[in-house]
Amino acid sequence: MKTIAGKTVVLTGASGGIGAFIARALAKEQATVVGVSRSQEGLDRICAEVEAAGGKGIGISFDLCKLEELSVLVEQIEKLAAPVDILINNAAIEKFRPFQKYALKDIQSILTTNLAAAMELTRLVLPGMLERNSGHIVNISSGAGKKGSPYNSIYSASKAGLIMWSDAMRQELASTNVGVSVVCPGITDAGMFRALDITPPSAAHVAQPTEVADIVLQSIKQNQKEVVLEGLPTKILYAISQLSPQFGDAVFQKVGVVEINQSCAQKQMQAEGLLPN
Repeated sequence: MKTIAGKTVVLTGASGGIGAFIARALAKEQATVVGVSRSQEGLDRICAEVEAAGGKGIGISFDLCKLEELSVLVEQIEKLAAPVDILINNAAIEKFRPFQKYALKDIQSILTTNLAAAMELTRLVLPGMLERNSGHIVNISSGAGKKGSPYNSIYSASKAGLIMWSDAMRQELASTNVGVSVVCPGITDAGMFRALDITPPSAAHVAQPTEVADIVLQSIKQNQKEVVLEGLPTKILYAISQLSPQFGDAVFQKVGVVEINQSCAQKQMQAEGLLPN
């Protein structure tokens, strides 16, 4: 079992949502948590909580869309802390839209933040991990990466990309002591449904953010390959949908996923001034 105590952990999207809960859980393990987020205020707050809980907190404000500057970020991390032992790619952008209503900048920001930045950060820290023959990568995906989420198609594509990339990387690194885990939380009580005040489908398992944080730590300690935080019926649906997409589509329609996601899109677009209230 791997230990987290004393390790340098880089956590993207650390200032809010699931990221804040992961940071608190890491602090209890006495890790050095290097939080990366655009919000310096949020980072200052979570770093204070990390320190109070027994860990060491370092916050670096950075826009992950600046892929070409990620090497500078890694240099800064190593200067302020140490070489990266654990990388948790958690930062994500989620925008509900009918597909034709996405702007090019929406597509670019979602795919860059959710997928390309995770790949580039990993590419930069992986050589050091391989040299030390020690390390772990955790990619936070989503149930939307297992079965496409209507009116959330770009997010779904980015999360599916994380799953397949993690799968391939895990096989490449099988002979090393560098682990790769992918965690698919599904709907969480700190996610977009809560932010938009939308009731999730009745059949959905709504995970508490503390549950997600615990699973992330467990995936590191036990080198778990893929963890899906959904109920058994949903896991079975994901599996059957691979053999019969039309069955999966029919179930999503039946339990109201399409209609609920359409409501999410309408609310989010209204909040952004793209639709009249």
